[in-house]
Amino acid sequence: MSGVSDKKTGIAIIAPGGYAQDEAAFLRALSELESTYRVYNYYRHTARTTRFSASDADRLHQIYSAADNADVDVVIALRGGYGVSRLLPHLDFDRVAASGKCFVGHSDFTAFQMGLLSRSHAVSFAGPMICNDFSRDDKSRFTLDHFWRTLRGPACHVQWETDNSLSIDVSGMLWGGNLSMLLHLIGTPWLPQIENGILFVEDVNEHPYRVERMLLTLHYSGILARQRALLLGDFSAYALGDYDNGYNFDAMLTWLRAQVPIPILTGLPFGHIRDKVTLPVGGSAHLVAVDGRVLLDVDHYPTLAGRK
Repeated sequence: MSGVSDKKTGIAIIAPGGYAQDEAAFLRALSELESTYRVYNYYRHTARTTRFSASDADRLHQIYSAADNADVDVVIALRGGYGVSRLLPHLDFDRVAASGKCFVGHSDFTAFQMGLLSRSHAVSFAGPMICNDFSRDDKSRFTLDHFWRTLRGPACHVQWETDNSLSIDVSGMLWGGNLSMLLHLIGTPWLPQIENGILFVEDVNEHPYRVERMLLTLHYSGILARQRALLLGDFSAYALGDYDNGYNFDAMLTWLRAQVPIPILTGLPFGHIRDKVTLPVGGSAHLVAVDGRVLLDVDHYPTLAGRK
């Protein structure tokens, strides 16, 4: 397990959405984390309620328990799935933000992160979750190393190669997450109104035409026009068929780029993939792209060093 090899860092595990499908793998991850960190596990496998990790009230209580625990520095979501949407009207985001803790997750957890940014202007982290980033047998050293480097701060650095040679040099707030969840929040109090931001998105099991439709919603609603750039993370695990007749992700992207007034950069190493970066959602970002190479620097976010 990569990270700080002492007991100074307190980690809380919460399950605001789904439950662990493989309890044995979860318990192995828990044991490994406990060997290195002070761990406060608020997830109980026996508390499962239909497809959720626990009742709505219990899942809300997990979030508050982690936020209120003075010995916790990092709060990591168990997994995504579905469930945070039910909690949004009942969450006291100011209480959560006041804890100053590093809240981490992705997928369904995007709804929590957007609510936290919108209601309390607090930064969180799009990054690994217990299932399956910490629980898998073939854990990614890249994922975990980048996670701990980002949380230790003082800045987050990401480099990758993209599919075009645009020259870009822009700055703005980094925000975004799972594309389906962002669309779900449009018109609600939990989607932040970001001007001149750098928006990143990812999704899984979504056919290119559905990705196009969702991105067009962001475009038609005026959200994309208010951003400096759009970063595409991983979009995988979909199937093309004969009916698509040559319409694939690349064809969709070529058409979309002709419609959208901001640069679109592919290749951001983030999403439902083994090797992913950790991104401070709400941090101050500087994006530079030259000849197909991209550098993203993010700072002004809470770090573990700042909690000590």
